[in-house]
Amino acid sequence: MSKAEIVAELPQLSPAEREEIRLKLAELDGHEWTDAADPLTNGERALIEVRLAAYEKGPQAGSSWAEVEARIRARLKA
Repeated sequence: MSKAEIVAELPQLSPAEREEIRLKLAELDGHEWTDAADPLTNGERALIEVRLAAYEKGPQAGSSWAEVEARIRARLKA
């Protein structure tokens, strides 16, 4: 199957199938987004995993950027 054929078929997939593909692509890409000269420690990786899991469990539990910015600005004025 060519890349063009794969891309053409993507809209036909269910949301669950597309999520499966996203996860597989992320797995294949590994940690290429990190800086090779300054890699994450195991502790940093674990912290990221914990925070991602918490976000996935309740994405609305966090604060919006507007709320965070307002809190920061309020602290700076005090």
